[in-house]
Amino acid sequence: LSEVACLGSSQSICCFTTTSSALKGAIQLGIGYTVGNLTSKPDRDVLMQDFYVVESVFLPSEGSNLTPAHHYPDFRFKTYAPLAFRYFRELFGIKPDDYLYSICNEPLIELSNPGASGSLFYLTSDDEFIIKTVQHKEAEFLQKLLPGYYMNLNQNPRTLLPKFYGLYCIQSGGVNIRLVVMNNVLPRSVKMNYKYDLKGSTYKRRASRKEREKACPVYKDLDFQDMHEGLYFDADTYNALMKTLQRDCLVLESFKIMDYSLLLAVHVLDQSPKEGGEPGQAVGDGKRPVAQRVLYSTAMESIQGDGKAAEAHTTDDTMGGIPAKSHKEEKLLIFLGIIDILQSYRFIKKLEHSWKALVYDGDSVSVHRPGFYANRFLKFMSTSVFRKTPTIRFSPSKRTRTSIPALKSSSQEILSSQKEEEERRQSLGGARSLASLDGQGRPAHDYQSSTHSCVVKTKST
Repeated sequence: LSEVACLGSSQSICCFTTTSSALKGAIQLGIGYTVGNLTSKPDRDVLMQDFYVVESVFLPSEGSNLTPAHHYPDFRFKTYAPLAFRYFRELFGIKPDDYLYSICNEPLIELSNPGASGSLFYLTSDDEFIIKTVQHKEAEFLQKLLPGYYMNLNQNPRTLLPKFYGLYCIQSGGVNIRLVVMNNVLPRSVKMNYKYDLKGSTYKRRASRKEREKACPVYKDLDFQDMHEGLYFDADTYNALMKTLQRDCLVLESFKIMDYSLLLAVHVLDQSPKEGGEPGQAVGDGKRPVAQRVLYSTAMESIQGDGKAAEAHTTDDTMGGIPAKSHKEEKLLIFLGIIDILQSYRFIKKLEHSWKALVYDGDSVSVHRPGFYANRFLKFMSTSVFRKTPTIRFSPSKRTRTSIPALKSSSQEILSSQKEEEERRQSLGGARSLASLDGQGRPAHDYQSSTHSCVVKTKST
């Protein structure tokens, strides 16, 4: 295949055609055979040795007693930990027939925007699964990761970490092509207005000019800060999202995993209707289901602790996206997931960070020790990317606040003036009564004596 150069291999698969159709056909044929053969094995608990089992089958073009004939060159197909991955698929509600139908029923769709790693990406026609080519070290690391991954999924199936459904290898002409089947984060039926690959780093974290010229560019951390002032969620959604990210980062740190990214896609509801997001990818022919069927596969399902709440938000209108708003009050749908987790902080990564730290700011480069990387990742997400919508509380206006004391003071002045007026009238009335008594011939000394007796009585009292 001409794409083998993207896999980091200097060899070429001359026995395959120069197009990817042979590779896609071999993938479908190999998975169809191995999954179909696995159904004959009885269900049982997953044992530790099951994580290290590798099954291999040779598929010649002319066919054999066990394998069908095909039009592709001879190849060998390997399946890693088949029983363990069968358990993973069952955990997410994927039945064998549905898995085979999604992958093998219609041709795989090759995505036109591969990542920086040079991996190839294939999408199933029903939007359920992504098939990605991985390097030998990544496949080996995933094998070692499986027991811990099994334990984590048992404890918490709701996660933004990649959901791995199968690990395979195609051997032909002395070259190995390793594949991993994962959940699809971005549905094609929704137009993604913006896409970001976020690490929480600032060193060379801006999309290149070549990337910006693409029809659907993937921007980076500094681009996000230039283009957005944060994405706003209601309090419950924000708390659920950050709790999920914190839990996932803790798992990745325990596995000494780093250099992962948050794939974030933004659909602006007020800007454009739902339509195909990738060039060359049709929205569908009407046969594709409206929403994804796999459990916990959508963004909203991945962060919701309550299954009923997740089902309430996962509708045909949202396609499993998380409702949010921009700083301009635009209504948004957010699709996200943690990607590229198959990077272990081994010697080569330590060496890479050391020389970068000598030339640049060590805290700003993307390659870092797992603990620091997780903390910086979470800090960037919780402050620069995701924000909580401020709660609106009723507070009286300035005019209202100033008018209430003014009203109180004016009423007090009126009451005090009325009181003074009444006291003045009473005093005047008393004086007139005394004058009338004097005018009627009452002796003055009688008045004085009576007054004196009152004073004495009061004092004695």
